[in-house]
Amino acid sequence: MQAHPNTVDPSEIAKFEAMAAEWWDPHGKFKPLHMLNPCRLDYITQQIAGEFDRDLKSPKPFQGLRLLDIGCGGGLLSEPMARLGAEVVGADAAEGNLPVARIHAEQSRIEIDYRHTTAEDMAVAGEQFDVVLNMEVVEHVADPSGFLTASQHLLKPGGLLICSTINRNPKSYAMAIFGAEVVMRWLPRGTHEWNKFITPDELFELLRQASLEPVDRKGFVFNPILWNWSISDRDLSVNYVTASVKPG
Repeated sequence: MQAHPNTVDPSEIAKFEAMAAEWWDPHGKFKPLHMLNPCRLDYITQQIAGEFDRDLKSPKPFQGLRLLDIGCGGGLLSEPMARLGAEVVGADAAEGNLPVARIHAEQSRIEIDYRHTTAEDMAVAGEQFDVVLNMEVVEHVADPSGFLTASQHLLKPGGLLICSTINRNPKSYAMAIFGAEVVMRWLPRGTHEWNKFITPDELFELLRQASLEPVDRKGFVFNPILWNWSISDRDLSVNYVTASVKPG
């Protein structure tokens, strides 16, 4: 396979390496992800179960599926996927995240193949997966189109890509940057750059250009009164998630 351009943004990698030790602290700098994780897992598991005809009530519903978690961080999604029976590879371009992920998986007695690598390098190596998780990553890369193309090459025919990111509009600036970084101080200032956010229509077009077929999109909506997240069929104004398949 021909080489993919490197879409890694070194400045973005440095941001997350600086916070690596806090991945599993639910009250630390990754508190927003810990709060969002139940919603993310609900969406991911439902999409995988629907696409591969799996019964989520069975003990290991994802057994036999090979899954890649791109930008795995400390393993907040990799671990539950492994518990559900998937063969999981967790890949991250930020090397400092991986010792944290490996230690936590070992303590939890979960087997996960964590690697310091990129989607592009794995695609060139010919790696193939049934499912690729691409969660809150695309807004941090230098070339979203190239990154999604590499993700597509990592999928087997009929494979499923789940990709989440942040919409680009005044509301997303107010909530994801000013609210989360300045007011609530959930994240260090500069974690996100508003001009790198991607609208749902833009993401769908990028997915199609990468030879993927978008099949679903939903919003992740934060309720400041109930202090929780929920999945919305209609409100994609800030955080949202998409599912797309690689034609067989």
